[in-house]
Amino acid sequence: MGFPEKFLWGGATAANQCEGAYNVDGKGLSSSDVMTAGSVDRPRQITKEIVEGIYYPSHNAIDHYHHYKEDIALFAEMGFKCYRFSINWTRIFPNGDEESPNEKGLKFYDSLIDECRKYGMEPLITISHYETPVGLTKYGSWVNRKCVDFFVRYCDVIFRRYNGKVKYWLTFNEINCIDSTPWTAAAVEAEDYASHMIAAYHQFLASAKAVQLAHKINPENQVGMMYGGIFSYPNTCDPDDVMQNMAYMQKELFYCDVQCRGYYPNYKLKELERKNIKLPVHEGDLEDLRKGKVDFLSYSYYFSMVCGKNTELKDTFKTGYKNPYLPQTPWNWTVDPKGLRYSLNLLYDRYQIPLFIVENGMGMPDTLEEDGTVHDDYRIDYLRRHIVEMKKAVELDGIPLMGYTTWGPIDLVSAGTGEMKKRYGFIYVDVDDEGKGSFKRYRKDSFYWYQKVISSNGEEL
Repeated sequence: MGFPEKFLWGGATAANQCEGAYNVDGKGLSSSDVMTAGSVDRPRQITKEIVEGIYYPSHNAIDHYHHYKEDIALFAEMGFKCYRFSINWTRIFPNGDEESPNEKGLKFYDSLIDECRKYGMEPLITISHYETPVGLTKYGSWVNRKCVDFFVRYCDVIFRRYNGKVKYWLTFNEINCIDSTPWTAAAVEAEDYASHMIAAYHQFLASAKAVQLAHKINPENQVGMMYGGIFSYPNTCDPDDVMQNMAYMQKELFYCDVQCRGYYPNYKLKELERKNIKLPVHEGDLEDLRKGKVDFLSYSYYFSMVCGKNTELKDTFKTGYKNPYLPQTPWNWTVDPKGLRYSLNLLYDRYQIPLFIVENGMGMPDTLEEDGTVHDDYRIDYLRRHIVEMKKAVELDGIPLMGYTTWGPIDLVSAGTGEMKKRYGFIYVDVDDEGKGSFKRYRKDSFYWYQKVISSNGEEL
């Protein structure tokens, strides 16, 4: 019983939130590079170009670009079996539309991947994680079909370059965020729903073509989708609450339906018909979607939501309801460990393919003590309770779970707020919300706890 012998324990990062070096070695501007800092009550701004005097968190982040060997050695000390990270598209194709790649960018990821493999760590690479080239906005970004070809060219380069070294890939991070946060997810400036649905269609098509290409280059390659874990309970057993909750979940799970089943669900086709939105379907597209189904479904899990009859299906994060049975973090995220088990069962029942939890964690302010220690018992408690429920899903429910990578094994910039004080890591990085600090790394109490979790394959919690 317990977790499988080759269960992939590890951690996950994104290039834009940790690498820094935003203009080094030929890198171009990504969508994240023009997003300012914000806070829990002050949204990040998008400037489209670099404005002097404004602080952009991604520009330096935690300088993983120059510290990756030290950071991966720390991950190895914890016993990581897997490290999920993203390749920054603009390191490989600075503007997104070049004919040939940037060799310096490719060499950086050569080194990063080799460092992982040196320690026996499987790389799990996100191909596009909130790092769409700003250069593609001249085409309208993902609203334009040309982006499909640009993305496939990028995939072809990295699949061949890292062939035999990387076998686990994710196409688009939290693909369902394209409607709620179109700039972050896809550098889409258009605000209308039709544009978001067309952009999503093009990402589905690009993902399907990438899956087929990866399998053609190496049949050992496994390509997954990545769902931004939105899971909701009805506010009451009032049928009106239940039906609105169903509509809310369909709005999110539609992205999984297409990538896991290979076709658009009827409820979505009917909605598009009602709204007079016509998808730009070309000959061969529907076959590509069918042939390009993903091998596994990965997702993030941080919180659960509540919906009811008064929920407006506009802002994913504003349902108009709160769960009175669950506590919240300082960033207003509910803490719901049992919801993780529920989510695993819901997704496996629906799709019947292997699952992979690639983000889970607790963002909290941490205090670095004078002796260099960080006592984060709240993080240990959060993760312990989630792993207990994850274990039940495997042992009692029979869920085929590939692995578990916590979000932010090392402190990094928050995607939502651009803050550093919203810390997730087992490793403290001495950088503040203004990018100031020594950049020195410190092991937190949770570092040693997770080390034991991994060495015992989840038995010592």
